[in-house]
Amino acid sequence: MENIYELTSIIEKDLEEACLTDTERNQIAEKINTRLAKNSIVLAQTNPVSGDVEGNARKASKWIKWANKLNVEAVIFPEMYLIGYPIGDFIDRFPIIVEENEEWLRALAKITGKVKVIIGFVQKNTDKYGKKFYNSTAVLENGKITHIIRKSLLPTYAEFNDYRHFEPAKIDSETRIININDKKAGLIICEDGWNDKDFFEKNLYRQDPVEIVVNEQHPDYLINCSSSITRAKKEQLKHNMLSFAAQKHKTPIVYVNQVGSNDNISFEGGSRVYDAEGNLIAMAKSYTEQFFIVNPFQPQQNKVYPLPKGLEKTLNSQKAFTLDHEPDLERTYLTIIQSIKDYFKKTGFKRAVLGLSGGLDSTVCATLLTDALGKENVLGISMPSKITSEESKSDAKKLAENLGINFCEIPIKEMYETTRTKFDNIFCTVQKQWNCRYKESFTNDNIQARSRAIILWGIANEFESTLPIATSDKSELYMGYATINGDMSGGFAPIADVSKTKLFALAKWLNKNRTVKNAIPEEIIAKRPGAELAINPKTQKPLLAEEALMPYEFLDEVIWRVENLQQSIFDMMESKFLYETKENITSEQKLQWLEKFFKRMSTALYKWSIMPPSPIVDARSINKAEYNQPIISSKINYKKTTLEYKISKLS
Repeated sequence: MENIYELTSIIEKDLEEACLTDTERNQIAEKINTRLAKNSIVLAQTNPVSGDVEGNARKASKWIKWANKLNVEAVIFPEMYLIGYPIGDFIDRFPIIVEENEEWLRALAKITGKVKVIIGFVQKNTDKYGKKFYNSTAVLENGKITHIIRKSLLPTYAEFNDYRHFEPAKIDSETRIININDKKAGLIICEDGWNDKDFFEKNLYRQDPVEIVVNEQHPDYLINCSSSITRAKKEQLKHNMLSFAAQKHKTPIVYVNQVGSNDNISFEGGSRVYDAEGNLIAMAKSYTEQFFIVNPFQPQQNKVYPLPKGLEKTLNSQKAFTLDHEPDLERTYLTIIQSIKDYFKKTGFKRAVLGLSGGLDSTVCATLLTDALGKENVLGISMPSKITSEESKSDAKKLAENLGINFCEIPIKEMYETTRTKFDNIFCTVQKQWNCRYKESFTNDNIQARSRAIILWGIANEFESTLPIATSDKSELYMGYATINGDMSGGFAPIADVSKTKLFALAKWLNKNRTVKNAIPEEIIAKRPGAELAINPKTQKPLLAEEALMPYEFLDEVIWRVENLQQSIFDMMESKFLYETKENITSEQKLQWLEKFFKRMSTALYKWSIMPPSPIVDARSINKAEYNQPIISSKINYKKTTLEYKISKLS
């Protein structure tokens, strides 16, 4: 006998493809209704498109019509569903979009029947004072808008910038209560549920809407309409916080989250319910749209879908640097795959072209693109120079064959030599004007990298719906070990927030967990990374990345300490690195590496500012959607100096 979730999977397919007849829809509804207990509701875990108000409204109407066929009390959509989250600045520049979203809201209200519809939208602020808009959620029923709830706590940190556009609403607990059948539900919007003084060490806001609503109105349960993104350790925080709040207030919590990716940020879904004891009694799938029926008061009706593999192990883990990336690899993979799929689909691109160097970065990118877009839509190009080894060329070709993607080899020797000859003439002319020519430069390296980018962009210009891919990783971006208009050049950067040590782990994970096992040649994983752009004068072999930088295990811990602990050189010199427990290094060597890191990081700021869109994966990031630092701030002193030193500099 089919259960509710087997039947709703048919609904989900119908919502996507309209594959059922009216008779079949009625039959499915009848089967589900015989299995539903009183007080069942639908969590509409949906994937809206930012700015596509009509498209989002049309999708919502299908979900609402299906909900009205069932014996459910309500269908609940995520925060700001109708206009799409995030919004950037388009609502300020084009306020007509806000007017349209309010009109579509009224149109949706007209088609609602007995089932309450709870849906997020942007509301115009008609008062004389304050920001232009409210982040609001509307309740629709029997053809009318019956309630409007406004968000009170507006995040302005990391990738969030709500207060730039929205006026914070006064916390009026009475207006946040709606009756759903015979139960009182209290409505809160995303961040409104993230300020429990007993859970967080430091609170960003002076009031807690959850506490106020529960203490003043005593609802039977809370509903949180959310748009909460996925990041490393975010699931652990979210689970513990929601469970804590439900138990503390002895009130069940229904949490509905959006799914999908928009530019740099990804939402994993994972909509869920906690009972009054803080137990997880229902959870939707991750990274999938789902018409998810739950019952806050009949846990036996519900289903708890598993989290991405590995996250369950770390729900109570402490903040610490680790090289054991395994618990976060499936989430990382699913986040990047979703990001690629949605970026291409929502922008209208279909095909990807990238350089295949035979190295780790381009290898992982090619594998991820294959899984996201299909092998027929990926073209890998080997573009060897005179420095490129035979091993790198054969590794690139073998990878392409294993993945089944399109492949060709285009040597860049002639492009390089022609450009170098032209540059020599140009430089001689310029030198007569400016007598400041470098004794050593990166011109030869960059000619090679930029020649490759010209080929990729040429193909993208010539062939329909094709996007070049930037293959830089997080570790090397931090150090500026990437070429502007070279390997940094592209329309999307899949691994720009993935550290090198995690990439090695991800490559091994891909070989074990993809349908086609061991597609990535072991030689690539075992190879020490290097751009093959220059020769190391000491070894007379192509310069390795770690020779130019420092060991990746040390480098990645520096990055982690900067992002998660906000440490300076002084702090790090006082701390013991994981690398130091395995390798015997002197204090002088450690200081040298740290000074190199901060110097190169400071001069790499301008490169970060021009990176193409890339999915945020880590707990913290240099993605411009989250982190901004003035490019001219390269003179920041990351060392700690004495008061005497400071006085001497002012004397």
